[in-house]
Amino acid sequence: MTFEEVFNRVIKFMKIKPTGNYRLMIGTDSQVHSKTTVFITGIVIQHAGKGAWACIRRSVVPRKMLHLHERISLETTLTEEVVSMFSEDKKNRMIDIVLPYLYQGATFSFEGHIDIGSGQRNKTREFVNEMVARLEMIGVEPKIKPDAFVASSYANRFTKKAGKYTPT
Repeated sequence: MTFEEVFNRVIKFMKIKPTGNYRLMIGTDSQVHSKTTVFITGIVIQHAGKGAWACIRRSVVPRKMLHLHERISLETTLTEEVVSMFSEDKKNRMIDIVLPYLYQGATFSFEGHIDIGSGQRNKTREFVNEMVARLEMIGVEPKIKPDAFVASSYANRFTKKAGKYTPT
């Protein structure tokens, strides 16, 4: 799908019930395979308590990326890239769907999910401040584990099987 097709699906999903509570969430996960590193970026529009629509974007680096900071940084970059495709005009179009229904409880939020955690046993904890600041600078609400489920669960499940395919 092109980005325009993805955006139109998001709009269509939100218009079904404009009085809903919507969360647009973007997150990336990676998996090192034998000769490649596969990155999957998930794009999810969730209608709280009522379901979601989602899709993925696949990127392949033709080498094993073994340095954790490099992988986490590229995951964040790929998330930022997709977030940036949602221009001010596109964000305003999504907000305009729920705006007439704010007093009826309608909401819209835009989140960037980062597959890192601040727990003492988490190897990625030293990168939390850096990656969170990057997403805040582009105007998206950063989420880390355990709240970053688009990266840590949704995208993650596609990184495992993605290595079975030849890079394009």
